[in-house]
Amino acid sequence: MNKKIKYSDEPLNELNMVSDFLPTPLELSLRNRNTKITISLSTESINFFKDQARTHDMQYQKMIRQLLDDYVTQQKALTSSNRQTR
Repeated sequence: MNKKIKYSDEPLNELNMVSDFLPTPLELSLRNRNTKITISLSTESINFFKDQARTHDMQYQKMIRQLLDDYVTQQKALTSSNRQTR
């Protein structure tokens, strides 16, 4: 940055206070404890997740973990609602 910034004394418009939108440290902690496992997946699946992870600038393992967590959450809800309707 070789350009110098020129500041002026222009008036500021109306300012609004923004409430704190950042998560608390507790909310930043992992939702669940992770357990390391060894699993064999197809090369096609791994390549898909690696490509998607690169596109979205994230880790492919995290994408797979999130997919499984979302699946479990959905299945638990379905199982729970099926028990209630019996």
